[in-house]
Amino acid sequence: MWRLHRAAVACEVCQSLVKCSSGIKGSLPLQKLHLVSRSIYSHHPTLKLQRPQFRTSFQQFSSLTNLPLRKLKLSPIKYGYQPRRNFWPARLAARLLKLRYLVLGSAVGGGYTAKKTFDQWKDMIPDLSDYKWIVPDIVWEIDEYVDFEKIRKALPNSEDLAKLAPDFDKIVESLSLLKDFFTTGHKLVSEVIGASDLLLLLGSSGETAFRATDRGSESDKHYRKVSDKEKIDQLQEELLHTQLKYQRILERLEKENKELRKLVLQKDDKGIHHRKLKKSLIDMYSEVLDVLSDYDASYNTQDHLPRVVVVGDQSAGKTSVLEMIAQARIFPRGSGEMMTRSPVKVTLSEGPHHVALFKDSSREFDLTKEEDLAALRHEIELRMRKNVKEGCTVSPETISLNVKGPGLQRMVLVDLPGVINTVTSGMAPDTKETIFSISKAYMQNPNAIILCIQDGSVDAERSIVTDLVSQMDPHGKRTIFVLTKVDLAEKNVASPSRIQQIIEGKLFPMKALGYFAVVTGKGNSSESIEAIREYEEEFFENSKLLKTSMLKAHQVTTRNLSLAVSDCFWKMVRESVEQQADSFKATRFNLETEWKNNYPRLRELDRNELFEKAKNEILDEVISLSQVTPKHWEEILQQSLWERVSTHVIENIYLPAAQTMNSGTFNTTVDIKLKQWTDKQLPNKAVEVAWETLQEEFSRFMTEPKGKEHDDIFDKLKEAVKEESIKRHKWNDFAEDSLRVIQHNALEDRSISDKQQWDAAIYFMEEALQARLKDTENAIENMVGPDWKKRWLYWKNRTQEQCVHNETKNELEKMLKCNEEHPAYLASDEITTVRKNLESRGVEVDPSLIKDTWHQVYRRHFLKTALNHCNLCRRGFYYYQRHFVDSELECNDVVLFWRIQRMLAITANTLRQQLTNTEVRRLEKNVKEVLEDFAEDSEKKVKLLTGKRVQLAEDLKKVREIQEKLDAFIEALHQEK
Repeated sequence: MWRLHRAAVACEVCQSLVKCSSGIKGSLPLQKLHLVSRSIYSHHPTLKLQRPQFRTSFQQFSSLTNLPLRKLKLSPIKYGYQPRRNFWPARLAARLLKLRYLVLGSAVGGGYTAKKTFDQWKDMIPDLSDYKWIVPDIVWEIDEYVDFEKIRKALPNSEDLAKLAPDFDKIVESLSLLKDFFTTGHKLVSEVIGASDLLLLLGSSGETAFRATDRGSESDKHYRKVSDKEKIDQLQEELLHTQLKYQRILERLEKENKELRKLVLQKDDKGIHHRKLKKSLIDMYSEVLDVLSDYDASYNTQDHLPRVVVVGDQSAGKTSVLEMIAQARIFPRGSGEMMTRSPVKVTLSEGPHHVALFKDSSREFDLTKEEDLAALRHEIELRMRKNVKEGCTVSPETISLNVKGPGLQRMVLVDLPGVINTVTSGMAPDTKETIFSISKAYMQNPNAIILCIQDGSVDAERSIVTDLVSQMDPHGKRTIFVLTKVDLAEKNVASPSRIQQIIEGKLFPMKALGYFAVVTGKGNSSESIEAIREYEEEFFENSKLLKTSMLKAHQVTTRNLSLAVSDCFWKMVRESVEQQADSFKATRFNLETEWKNNYPRLRELDRNELFEKAKNEILDEVISLSQVTPKHWEEILQQSLWERVSTHVIENIYLPAAQTMNSGTFNTTVDIKLKQWTDKQLPNKAVEVAWETLQEEFSRFMTEPKGKEHDDIFDKLKEAVKEESIKRHKWNDFAEDSLRVIQHNALEDRSISDKQQWDAAIYFMEEALQARLKDTENAIENMVGPDWKKRWLYWKNRTQEQCVHNETKNELEKMLKCNEEHPAYLASDEITTVRKNLESRGVEVDPSLIKDTWHQVYRRHFLKTALNHCNLCRRGFYYYQRHFVDSELECNDVVLFWRIQRMLAITANTLRQQLTNTEVRRLEKNVKEVLEDFAEDSEKKVKLLTGKRVQLAEDLKKVREIQEKLDAFIEALHQEK
């Protein structure tokens, strides 16, 4: 409108100039007048000699220039020359009529051509609606914060602007009075004509519109280029300042909004509104992901729920980008070393206070306090070290952390260990492969948003993560590329266009939805988030990359990155969550059908419920251990103790004492050896026997089947509880000292009060000797081989060594028959005699073989003699009461076995009391502690409660829980819409 007004004014100026020039000698050239004015003025011919020669930078042609200009005769008048009147009004009218049709045709043709060209350009412009998410929502919602209607009303209208325009009639009148009228008027009219011709150019076709033929001199071209470049630079700088200005306004408004929301949330926390706050969407979604992360490794259902996966090379700035998004320095820090050793799932949500807490802990860390920040970083580092198993460097186990604060963008991010190219010293050999497998496991999720972090300060050819990302997402439909350390890149990179190529996606062999450039600090670990943000804004405000349009304003700062990632995350959630919910419904139906077909009469007990059931059964069995009768305890204790000490009693006490010649020496030897045995070995042996007996009884109660009610699914757990409880149990140390005194007093007593005790001692002695005799017979049989009966019946033969032992045995038996009271040891001359006798029969023997054979032969001979003597002593109680006076019968060995038997009975009674009163209760306490520890250790429960039934019940429970949480999340998502 303004240009049309200028054209109209220009025509009026030209007409006034024509009128005023009649009194001036000379005239203006036609080319310097407006096109319409030129058509009116063209019938006044002038002489070539008197026409002023003005050099113009360009010559314009129009449809009117093709008209023939006739040479008219001029008649001299007072003020110059005047054409003769040869019916010029008629000719002028004819030409004006022809001009009307030409102008009308040109306007119609030009309008059609302009419309067609505009449509072609419009079709060439790509559809940018898919990339609308890259631009922050606040840009589309700017009308909510800026009142454009108020600004429009404040601006002046076209009439007011027309009043401000200069009065060209007065200007022309004043210019006519000046001496340099031609020069100044020529320039003014040229500018007006140039603006008018530009309007005609926009409204006419290419063939009929006027064209510039004369491009002017080289100086004019250079001046125009320089001026255009300066104008472009000035416009870009003004645009940048305007964007930064509105960015500050938006930040200020958002800060005020954040404070207001914080006040509202604080009022809700204090209960002012007395309403129950629902969980936020992001918290509900995070709970679903936590349930999925708790699955066993054997669970084969794939998790395709969206999450933001942060990947990058080591020390590329992944953690710093996350901290800028979370607005807190929450991660452990290191200089060039691997700090992220296991995946960390960070759930960002909005809240009144800036706090962080772990999924399995109720402690809140105040992120506005440096002490809590240091404690949080230390806790994350401890959890990472705990997750990493011995011999490994990284772990696939996930640490779940929730961060709440005012103004945080709601999303779920997973920080993965940095990708490395070389395994250094101190790392496990498979560290590189483990990191790749962890990264691929998260990125192969088709609904995961991949946030690819690339260090801008290093050469692009050294990037490892870009190849990995391009393999997982070759079309770049869910990848966002982030270039970090742009300040260092701008300072160190020789060619800034290289940064532009990276941001435009032309340098790396990967595609992405969006490209961002950020600055995450100056490299100082003690910098605060506010200082880093101020430094980032200051850098991009003064950056040449932004001023030269190498970077766009929406592609810089972590704030824009956070908004874009959050929008992309929620877009992916809305598109895929219902499909995932349907998938879990189908999985639930399949699992329920499988359970009904395989276990129709059993309840669906998951691992925790089965553990509680097994825990109750184990505690019942421990309680039943205290119900064992005292008689049973004493019998098994006495029998076990005798089995443990019988060898020592017979070999080291009874046999050496029996070799003496009289009863006094026998009793003395027995008393000395019993005293030594009681002081050193017997109490300790008795405690060991009692502890082993308790273990055996406990194991019997734990492992014996309970009939139809027995469930073999608990056997492994019961065995582990038994072993761990026994391992933790320690016998009372004071029991051994008190037991020593009791045993010593029992062995000192030699008085047998009645015949019943005497007979019991003889029976005990016979059993012990017969058991030893049987063992000796077996040893001799193994030494000499089978007898003639077994050789004939079972077709067995003796070996050469057995034949030698048999010949030696026969020779030694002949010697014992000659002297039945032979001592226990052979003399050297007796050994020589036996060897020579065998050599005379062609049997070569060694003296050691003769001694070994003699030991077994004499032992059998002694035991048989002792048994015969035991039978004689059955009637010796009367002589015992008289102290064997006037009797050749001496039964001191019976008294010895009575003392041993009484000591065993007293020891068993003492141990039984200690077991029932103390040790069983302590064992029950240990069992409870072990069960509590197992209940807290999920890995133990997974190892001990295994099987198809357990896994199926566990999967059913998890799928139902996930489905319920997903349904609640989807309902809340629809309500928010």
